[in-house]
Amino acid sequence: SIPIAKQLASIKALGKGSELEKAFTTAALVYNNSADPEGKLSKAETKSLLQTQFWRFIQGQENKPKYQEIISALDEESENKIDFEDFMILLVSLTLMSDLLQEIKNVKTTK
Repeated sequence: SIPIAKQLASIKALGKGSELEKAFTTAALVYNNSADPEGKLSKAETKSLLQTQFWRFIQGQENKPKYQEIISALDEESENKIDFEDFMILLVSLTLMSDLLQEIKNVKTTK
C-alpha cells in the first residue's frame, strides 16, 4: 500500500492547498484505502479503523453514553455498511465528545 503522505502529494490540486483541505483529503484517503470496491466499510472495519487511526480522540471516552451508543451501533450484527458520509459524521461526533478537543482548544495560537 502506498503511504498516505505520498498519495496526498500526488494530488496536484492540493499543491498549494490549505491545512484544512489537506486534513480532509487525508481523512478521505485513509477511508478509501480501507473501503471495499463499492467505497464502503463494514461496521467491524469501521470500528477497527477508528481504533487504529483515531485512538487518541476516543481514548478515555468509553464511559460516555454517546460513545457507547456509537460503538454499540458498530458492534451490531448487520449487513449494513458505512459510506464515507456516515464515516465523516462518526469522526465529527467522536471529535466533539473527545477530551482531546478541549486540549486542542487550549493550544496557544499566538506567541
